[in-house]
Amino acid sequence: MALTLIIGNKNYSSWSLRPWILLKTLGIEFDEIVLPLYGPGSKEKLLQYSQKGQVPVLKDEDLTIWDSLSIMEYIAESFPEKQAWPKDKIDRANARSVSAQMHSSFNAIRNTLPMNCKKQMKFTDISPDLQQDIDDINDIWQRCLNQSKGDFLFGDFSIADAMYAPVVLRFNSYGIEVGEQQQAYMNKMLALPQIKQWIEAGKAEGWTIDAAEI
Repeated sequence: MALTLIIGNKNYSSWSLRPWILLKTLGIEFDEIVLPLYGPGSKEKLLQYSQKGQVPVLKDEDLTIWDSLSIMEYIAESFPEKQAWPKDKIDRANARSVSAQMHSSFNAIRNTLPMNCKKQMKFTDISPDLQQDIDDINDIWQRCLNQSKGDFLFGDFSIADAMYAPVVLRFNSYGIEVGEQQQAYMNKMLALPQIKQWIEAGKAEGWTIDAAEI
C-alpha cells in the first residue's frame, strides 16, 4: 500500500488530526501533504485531491477516501493486525457508538472552542449549550474509562481515542475543567509523542485563520 494523507493546517484542522494520529500511533507509514485552509487558491488545491474539496483525504494509489471516520474504518480493515478497533465485540460496539456520537454531535464545542494549538487561556463565557456538551463528554469518558483495562478509552489506543483527540486539545487550550479521571486521560493523551509532534508543528505554522481565533 502507498498511503498519502492530505490534511489542513495542523493548528486548526481537527478533522485532519483524527486519521493522522491514528496512523502515527499505530505505526503505519504514510506520506503527508499539508494544504493551508481558507487561503488564496486553497479550494482549488483541495479539489485536486477530492471532489468534496475538504480535508482530510486518504489516497491509496487510485483509491480516494474522504471523511475522517471513513478513512479510519479503511485503515482498520486494511491493517487488521493493528487492532484500530477494540478486539472485544462489546467494547468494539461501544467504541463505534461513542465515535459516531463524536462525529455527529457537540456543535457547541465545535462552534465555540475552535481547535487552536497555539491558544492557552481560561475560557469562561460558557453557555448552557456548551456546558451540556462538556458534561456529555465528561460522562462518555468516565463511562469508557471505568470499564477500560488500559490507559485509553477502551484499553489500548483506538479509533475512539483518535476521534476525541481534538476535544482533548480544545479543552487543554481553553482551560476547560473536567473530572479527575477525565483529566488523567487527557494527560495521557497529551503525553503521547505523536500528539506532541502535532502540537509543535501547529505552533510552528505561519498561517492564521481569523474565524478560528477567539
